[in-house]
Amino acid sequence: MLRARAAPAMRKKPRPQAGGVPGREEVRFQGVRLYLVERKMGRSRRSFLTQLARSKGFMVEDVLSDAVTHVVSEDCQASSLWTWLRGRDVKNLPAMHVLGISWFTDSMKEGKPVAVETRHLIEVYGTSSTPLLTVSQYACKRRTTTVNNNKILTDALEVLAESYEFKEIPGRCLAFRRASSVLKSLPWAVRCLRDTEGLPCLGEHSKAVMEKSLSFGNALFTSVFGVGPKTAEKWYRGGLRSFSDVLAAPGIHLNRMQQSGFLHYGDISRAVSKAEARALGNLIDEAVRAVTPDAVLALTGGFRRGKEFGHDVDFIVTTREPGKEEKLLTGIIERLKQQGLLLYCEYNASTFDMVKLPSHQFEAMDHFAKCFLIVRLEGGRVEGGLHGAEGDGRGWRAVRVDLVSPPMDRYAFALLGWTGSRFERDLRRFARAERRMLLDNHTLYDKTKKEFLAATTEKDIFAHLGLEYIEPWQRNA
Repeated sequence: MLRARAAPAMRKKPRPQAGGVPGREEVRFQGVRLYLVERKMGRSRRSFLTQLARSKGFMVEDVLSDAVTHVVSEDCQASSLWTWLRGRDVKNLPAMHVLGISWFTDSMKEGKPVAVETRHLIEVYGTSSTPLLTVSQYACKRRTTTVNNNKILTDALEVLAESYEFKEIPGRCLAFRRASSVLKSLPWAVRCLRDTEGLPCLGEHSKAVMEKSLSFGNALFTSVFGVGPKTAEKWYRGGLRSFSDVLAAPGIHLNRMQQSGFLHYGDISRAVSKAEARALGNLIDEAVRAVTPDAVLALTGGFRRGKEFGHDVDFIVTTREPGKEEKLLTGIIERLKQQGLLLYCEYNASTFDMVKLPSHQFEAMDHFAKCFLIVRLEGGRVEGGLHGAEGDGRGWRAVRVDLVSPPMDRYAFALLGWTGSRFERDLRRFARAERRMLLDNHTLYDKTKKEFLAATTEKDIFAHLGLEYIEPWQRNA
């Protein structure tokens, strides 16, 4: 008996999507992740636009997360939209484009993500017409702007930070440097304290300095090397209003640092050029080679970050022979004295002890040997000549120079810290809060694995932290 052959299974045809829009297709734009805000848009329209975008190869996220790069909204009430976005507890919000629906429709027409223009952006404006951007508390998640829009404020804060660093008062030093770092990341100029509402790292003391700087142009006395805010306030309350008032007052006794600060104020307060930094590098290189031929010298600070001008010039100097680095700085100091080029010197011997690591307490400064100098730089050493004051015919100028000398196996950590201490300090906070690691200018310690992590380059440190490497010239420091 023949059995009837079973009829072949019928293939089901795919159902057409609502509105005739096809379903998910291959992702064409890997670097772009959209999130469509349902508020004001509505669920059905959001669903339609999501399917439309996916049909053209866009990646659309169903949930707002740190992976999102472009937030699209039909809500034109910027303040309410940003209030809603900030309430989502998304850490990467400052890096996202928050856009109106026009960017979306333009992109759909082109069949690809169009460039983000000002007309596409949804920005919040405060009482002084200043964009109230969300600024990350971590400098390692902020890229510095190409132009410092708040130079008067940051200069005042940095002078104070350096003063407290010399006095080894780490709390105030750190507070002023963090505040300066945040202000440097702003794409607008702060004209009053209201413009800083909601920004991180601006404490009471930093805001007081900013207020005085905004009112008087700059903090006159605190701009002097070695003069802190308490001393400046004491002088001001005593009726002193100028440098000549201070120098003529019979009851004021300047310490050695303050004497040098007043004596060389014109030079020290004037910016140092990149050409002058290179000339000082050659000068220090000559001095250290006279001590040992196998020395390693690296320009750090702002000039390593690509700045054309700076307040001072920082170098790391070390040697591949363990223990020998401790003698380098005293040798350089002696050499500069012999050449008649040392105008001021403060030397701090090394107190570095690997046995005391990892440090679970915050320390604003490292324990390597270091010296803070004022060096006489001759114009003949500088390509293109000195960055001198108009009418100054001396042929030389005084420049602030800082030297630090770590052991060679600590070189990568010291280089990271001294290239931008504020950036490294925020890396340290990030390491502790997000990675359960302890980072400083000496080492990186993994608390979970209970082991020190080796690094011969800065890229090794970023890799240990799971962060994208940021080049020195992109660091918000």
